Amino acid sequence: MFIKKYNKYLIIFGALFLGSIVFLISSHKQASSDNTIVYSENEVVVIPEIQDRQELVEIKAGSTFGELMHQIGIAPALASEIYASALDKCDLAQIRAGHFLEVDFDKESDEFKQLKYKIDSENELLVIYGGDDIDKSCSAEVVAIDYEVKIVTKEGKISSSMYAAALDNNIDERAIIELADAFQWSIDFAMDPRVDDTFKFIYEERYLDGQYVMPGKILAGQYINDGHKYEVYYFEEDGDNVGYFDADGNSVQKMFLKAPVAFKYISSGYTTGLRYVEAFNVSTGHRAIDYAATYGTPIRAVGDGTVIMASYNGAYGNMVKIRHNGTYQTNYGHMSKFAVKKGEKVKQGDVIGYVGSTGFSTGPHVHYEMEKNGVKINPLLEVLPPGQAILDTNKERFFSTIKEYQAELN
Repeated sequence: MFIKKYNKYLIIFGALFLGSIVFLISSHKQASSDNTIVYSENEVVVIPEIQDRQELVEIKAGSTFGELMHQIGIAPALASEIYASALDKCDLAQIRAGHFLEVDFDKESDEFKQLKYKIDSENELLVIYGGDDIDKSCSAEVVAIDYEVKIVTKEGKISSSMYAAALDNNIDERAIIELADAFQWSIDFAMDPRVDDTFKFIYEERYLDGQYVMPGKILAGQYINDGHKYEVYYFEEDGDNVGYFDADGNSVQKMFLKAPVAFKYISSGYTTGLRYVEAFNVSTGHRAIDYAATYGTPIRAVGDGTVIMASYNGAYGNMVKIRHNGTYQTNYGHMSKFAVKKGEKVKQGDVIGYVGSTGFSTGPHVHYEMEKNGVKINPLLEVLPPGQAILDTNKERFFSTIKEYQAELN
């Protein structure tokens, strides 16, 4: 009987002993190979390895690259070397307030190791300091930001404006601005939207280190305006033909934008205060569209062309005229100030001036005219040819790409 009990205790003790060994082995495997594991009589202590020191330097208004480097202990000679190595890729003298410099120092020597600076939403500058102990130097490159991307679908119904509808549906306002930009050749969001219009779109959400950062590309979108359906699909046919196309593969990017003021400047402020004057008759002489806007709002060229006037012009106040070709000309009046000069070449979307109330005007607005063969016409009704369509040889790839998007939107 004693022997049976003794054997029983031996089995229990052996099981506990083996369990302890398994626990120690498991703990060792789970600990990072970069960590140090110290065994004592009663416990296992994992000591984390010292990591590289990192400084996240905020760029404030008026600060310079040299000053910021001095603040974190980088010598002037090394700061100059960092600057020179990056110059042909990014001028660090032009760093923007509100952004950050991410600087790493070696964990052992506390010597400068690398610098990162986000140039824009897509790319960042990386400067690495390396080499042997005798001959170290800086090298720089521009690398794509490695976002984690999630594809999401959002929709809304217009009761006052698309911007308000986006907020009502917890849509990032930056995403709704990107959607409007995708439709900017087809819809004038100051004039065209109606109550009960609907929109639905598919786009990227971008994350870094598990945190949401910003919206990415609009992949597909649908806007139903007063019963008429507009669709856009993002597609990269080749390096020369990238952008938005309709369901048949025709480019939606046309010769002229629908409005001289971008959606982001009209989205949240003055939908209800908008003045739309379309009196195409001889008695008033007002053959134009007026866009009421906040003083100083940027005015953009609706198409490529040459500035043939940028000066004060009586009742029109400060006025810019752009000749686009032998057929079309557009005119923009009542500006507060100019952003171009006579003879200057402009591209579609370039800022040419700012909203004001100069000349014969009762409040800040853009007086916008379009001329065709010297005759003023209604730009909202002018039908313009689309840009470069997708080649027939690439249509099958295009239709295959958008098939899933169409199923989601409809």
